[in-house]
Amino acid sequence: MSTTPPQAYIIAARRTALGRVGGLHRNRRLENLTAPVIEAALGDARIAAARVEEVYLGNSTAGGNPARVVALAAGLPETAAALTVDRQCGSGLDAILLAVRAVAEGGVEIAVAGGAESLSTAPWRIAKPKSLYQMPHFIGLEPAGTDATDEPQSFEASEWLARRLGLSRTAQDAYAAKSHLRATRAREARRFVGEIVPLRANADEARDESVVAADPGALAEATPFLPPDGTLTTANTSALHDGAAFVVVVSEAVWRELGEPPALRLVCAAAHGVAPAEEAAAPIAAVTKLFGRLHGFDRAAIRAIEMSESSAAQAIALADALGLDDNVLNADGGAVARGHPLGASGAVLVVRLFSRMVRTKDKEPPRHGVAVQGTIGGLGLAALLERA
Repeated sequence: MSTTPPQAYIIAARRTALGRVGGLHRNRRLENLTAPVIEAALGDARIAAARVEEVYLGNSTAGGNPARVVALAAGLPETAAALTVDRQCGSGLDAILLAVRAVAEGGVEIAVAGGAESLSTAPWRIAKPKSLYQMPHFIGLEPAGTDATDEPQSFEASEWLARRLGLSRTAQDAYAAKSHLRATRAREARRFVGEIVPLRANADEARDESVVAADPGALAEATPFLPPDGTLTTANTSALHDGAAFVVVVSEAVWRELGEPPALRLVCAAAHGVAPAEEAAAPIAAVTKLFGRLHGFDRAAIRAIEMSESSAAQAIALADALGLDDNVLNADGGAVARGHPLGASGAVLVVRLFSRMVRTKDKEPPRHGVAVQGTIGGLGLAALLERA
């Protein structure tokens, strides 16, 4: 395809189990969460840590340049350059795209890229009082420089989208129940084996903490965020989680040196902004822009789409807008079930695609897949990957 850039290959992809804030990873600092994942991915790739030249880390809460701390904690050489990327929920996907482009341009032979958030141990942000008589207050995860009232929160934007499209509470609860069911079945079928790196030798470390058997009664009884007639609840939206996900990206020369292992390649990517009040629709805009760049490409060939949705409404809206078959989007469950690790979310999507397209034992795995991510503030990212 004419859109294919010079070749860079994603040859390994790993992640942690995702844990509730204050839950599974409650005492793990960012470097403790990430180092084992990087080590496992490099082991899969059969690449010595000393050969890594660049590290790209998506993160939104640690501050400074945690990519450098993570690189050294993972045993990478002191000579390895390190860059932290912050596009909020899209940070991990952006980090991977930066690594792919750096390798494809020929300046780097081997890079590690992904995202990580340890919200349980992240520093708190406190706003400076405007006067001696004002008390300091905590700053949330809204875009920097805004007050909470300046832009709608994610659930408000999703509520607006649900109302505009006529998406009922029943439909959203049904999606949430299906997402949990899919994730539970995938775990029972051992489809996350080889994907999740247990940080300790116990069963809880090998499973996403929030994936549970869906309880229709609990879904129906959940209180709306915007009573009395709101449709979004804690049960049909994704909660913030701790987690990390990384890939290994190599040049074509290194890929051939390693015997041309199964891999993913980037075909095309797109980013698109919308009004903050329409934040929940940003993924649709990003995929639409991506598809507009694929001249002569049969979209029906895309049989795997991974999205870290902020709500069931956002996922339903994307599926409806693209006319997707039921088994294409989040076939093993989405963020409503497993959680949303903020800056790591987009990297988790690429790891999931690697499992569905490369690591799978299916006889006919998807050849093409899309990672799509919305971010706080009204931005959408989408990337089309193909199996080498």
